[in-house]
Amino acid sequence: MAGLIHIDLFSSLDGVAQSPGTRAEDPDGGFAYGGWQAPVDDAAVGERVMAGIRRMDALLLGRRTYDIFAGYWPQYEGPAAEIAERFTAIPKYVASRGTPSLPWANSHLIGADLAAEVAALRERHEEVHVVGSIAFARSLVRAGLFDVLNLWVYPLVLGPGKRLFPPDGPAFGLTLLEEPIAGPAGALLLRYGPGPAVTTADMG
Repeated sequence: MAGLIHIDLFSSLDGVAQSPGTRAEDPDGGFAYGGWQAPVDDAAVGERVMAGIRRMDALLLGRRTYDIFAGYWPQYEGPAAEIAERFTAIPKYVASRGTPSLPWANSHLIGADLAAEVAALRERHEEVHVVGSIAFARSLVRAGLFDVLNLWVYPLVLGPGKRLFPPDGPAFGLTLLEEPIAGPAGALLLRYGPGPAVTTADMG
């Protein structure tokens, strides 16, 4: 049985998925609310996120997210040490238009044919996770090259910021995989798979 591609994103109610963890995630992006997730986080979110981290056997990342992770997790010491150990131990596959140096242990550059690379990862691994990497995740979702979109939606509105679904993007459908899960602080986990194409006839 082929493995699954999971996309894990945190989003505000109005769709902003930029820099949920810290301001340092996107220092040149002109985004004023880096680190917005922490004040509204709750235990239910943490438990589900950790369950996914324990299951994953590979990471698939965009170049910017890889650079952030590679500069942070290998030398991390703190309460999230289990995450650091897991991320360092498993293979990390990086999508990039260039030929970057990949100093983090067990890191690999994937080729330009995204569909072929995703198919190869499905054969090689049981559960591959795309974490953050908004622009890369957007490409995967538009092409239907994923199995599960784990979208945590938080009860706040941020206004300007990078989104998985930009206002000028194409129309497409998604399929709900299970009932939404709500955390006590108001965060919702929405789990979607690829859905049918949406045409102008569907709108009429």
